[in-house]
Amino acid sequence: MDFTLEKYSALLDALKAYGFQGLIMRHDVDLRPRNSLRTARMEAEKGIKGIYYFRAVPESWDEGIIKEIASLGHEIGYHYESLTTCKGDVDKAYDDFCRNLEALRSLVPVRSICMHGSPRSPWDSKDIWKKYDYHVLGIENEPYLDTDFSQVFYLTDTGRRWDGFKVSVRDKIPEYQDQWTKQGLTFHSTDDILKSLAAGTFPRNVMFTVHPQRWNPLGPAWCKELLMQNAKNLIKRVLVNRQ
Repeated sequence: MDFTLEKYSALLDALKAYGFQGLIMRHDVDLRPRNSLRTARMEAEKGIKGIYYFRAVPESWDEGIIKEIASLGHEIGYHYESLTTCKGDVDKAYDDFCRNLEALRSLVPVRSICMHGSPRSPWDSKDIWKKYDYHVLGIENEPYLDTDFSQVFYLTDTGRRWDGFKVSVRDKIPEYQDQWTKQGLTFHSTDDILKSLAAGTFPRNVMFTVHPQRWNPLGPAWCKELLMQNAKNLIKRVLVNRQ
């Protein structure tokens, strides 16, 4: 059974024991922020720090949880989707981005931003930065734009699988994915990652993206997430094939 809290705990233990040169644990809080609080507490107990990106929508934005996750020693970032919410208007999107960033900074320090994929949207919110510069706002990095993926391997649980780039619309690194695949760096399940870590064949510089909504105790919530994500993956596959 994958994507249980027990499996996530095992993954964290294996990651902590591995000899990484660099490890970034990124978390996209798309939905169910209480799941993120649960993983944040688990990581803090194990001495692991990460960054949690919150969307400016009710299903993600929980001010109490944002503050508590920050109090555990994790960093908080803004998971922006302004070009989608502003229907492609770049100027309005930038204003929307700035308002939401200011609101989040009224709760906790924010130095990092990360685009929310919005797979059904025709707009890519990273395109805001073709006109504007987020660095002038005191933002230090946007993982998709400021990471040297020739040196950093990227792995995401998008699609409730670790090879979700096959069905993902935007949460992938197409410039390097073929190269990683040729090197055998494809993992479907968490057990596949655990085996590679145990064998010492896992890359030493890695960025993980975790969606805590997908990790649940075995039970109704786990089953619901499995069924919903399988349905979403079918839709995503159609959108990817159209592209």
